[in-house]
Amino acid sequence: MRTTHSGPRSRTDIALGLTAIVTAIGAVPFTPQVLTAQRATTPATPFTVIETSIPDLQAALAAKRITSRQLVEQYLVRIATYDQKLRATITVNPRALADADALDRERAQGKLRGPLHGIPVALKDNILTKDLRTTGGALAFADLLPPYDATLTTNLRNAGAIIIAKAQLTELANWVASGMPGNYNAVNGQGLNPWDPRTDPRAGFDDGRSVMQTGGSSSGIGTNVSFWAGNVGTETSGSILSPAHANMLVGIKPTVGRISRHGVIPITADQDTPGPMTRTVADAAIMLGAMEGAAPDPNDAATKVCTPPANRDYTKFLDAAALKGARIGIPRAFFYDSVVSGGSTRPRGGLTPAQRTVMTEVIAVLRAQGATIVDPVVIPSIVAPKADDNLLDWNPCSGLDNARGQDANCSNVLKYGMKRDFNAFLATLGDKAPVPSLTALRQWNIAHQRAGAIKYGQANLDVSDEMDLRLDREKYEADRRKDLRLTATEGLDVVLKANTLDALLFPGASSANIAARPGYPSITVPYALLPVTAPFPAGFDAKPAPFGVTFTAGACAEPRLVALAYAFEQATKKRHAPAGFP
Repeated sequence: MRTTHSGPRSRTDIALGLTAIVTAIGAVPFTPQVLTAQRATTPATPFTVIETSIPDLQAALAAKRITSRQLVEQYLVRIATYDQKLRATITVNPRALADADALDRERAQGKLRGPLHGIPVALKDNILTKDLRTTGGALAFADLLPPYDATLTTNLRNAGAIIIAKAQLTELANWVASGMPGNYNAVNGQGLNPWDPRTDPRAGFDDGRSVMQTGGSSSGIGTNVSFWAGNVGTETSGSILSPAHANMLVGIKPTVGRISRHGVIPITADQDTPGPMTRTVADAAIMLGAMEGAAPDPNDAATKVCTPPANRDYTKFLDAAALKGARIGIPRAFFYDSVVSGGSTRPRGGLTPAQRTVMTEVIAVLRAQGATIVDPVVIPSIVAPKADDNLLDWNPCSGLDNARGQDANCSNVLKYGMKRDFNAFLATLGDKAPVPSLTALRQWNIAHQRAGAIKYGQANLDVSDEMDLRLDREKYEADRRKDLRLTATEGLDVVLKANTLDALLFPGASSANIAARPGYPSITVPYALLPVTAPFPAGFDAKPAPFGVTFTAGACAEPRLVALAYAFEQATKKRHAPAGFP
């Protein structure tokens, strides 16, 4: 076990690493100013990676318009030019060019591994890669070279993907401190949203956090500005859907078990799942198939839940006419309109006027494309008059206010699961484990506060670690049953079945909580840019923020959701790149 630490890599360290890579591809040594000048004076190339889809990348490779090495070169130059402004990457793969060369040789020999052959992608830095450090954003893990690859890492490489980088995340997927801003970690600092890459000027928020939220721990920053073709995120409750919504990306949060979690730093196996984040539905469909195993993973029993489509090919569901005849439900209460129910005497939920206008437009598009809109549909657990039956009164326990003995009225599934599953994960690392237990991690963090650990405390780690896996199991199991009752049995299941729906339509990423607990799939699709209503200081010009819509359905419904999302995307085509990153 490592007992000392030299501190996180600085941005200078990362810049020096990129200097070596950029020099290797024939450019002058890295500085943002030099690269900007070089880009301004170099003649336009016939092929660019900016906003280019995976099918178009593959077509260019097949036509010999470009090589995988040249793709990697373009992406590395973009990382070198812009990453200091955004902090989208934690580690850049120093072997990316060599990996590209090997895949180019295979292509020349007529060998194609799969749908991502020679395509650069990034992994959220809680996904194990034995040849690249996996930090989880935690200082204790800053030098971890895992003893094995995550199953999804192996699947992606078997499909031909080049792992170009490990991407920014909220530390340990946002289960460290309840007050920690999204997309902050002790290893790499604060990630910033390209749609407004400024820090928050407001008193009390002026600690370096982003003025515009990046939307969760599975940052889509680098995908947003074409640092790579797509990235893999992970979600426990919102960390794929929210950053897709906030970065104007497509995000697929799969059914829990669709993609193996083996080799992913966990919060809880009850809800954790990896999933793709891309700029188009087609790209997300390609990545989803590449990530899925052909057979269940013996290291993850949940992978038996869903049967993969033939050849794990989700692209056959990309039907621009899929909305014709589809039945889409509109869950008005709380998600669109404020509601008084359960233990509250005040209205909860509802949309802003701008959001309401957008959702009215979206529903009109669905109707115009031939969908039957069932409006409204009522989710029983949202409107239930008794607090015990109301999902809005049953939140996950987090923070010191929900410590052991003060958690009767919240679900301890996440904090119990973190103690159980994190310790089990550490055991798989053997002697490579930076710490042997969650308790040891907390102690390490306290000992290294001056080095930058736990800037915002570690209340969520504390309330997880105080769980007694034997004595608290009965409450955990009861809470898990209640989670499933309020989100599935008296939630999504009853609405989908009673109304014979293909999917429910949610504004933004608002279905994250209700779909996450039963492990149901969702897809977020970009739609609009909306005014920011936060009270910023006079003279501060807040930029419009991305706004997406989410299609949600029951377990293993990914093929149908891909079809609906694709048809909606093709009918609207709202995605575009943020300004300032040409």
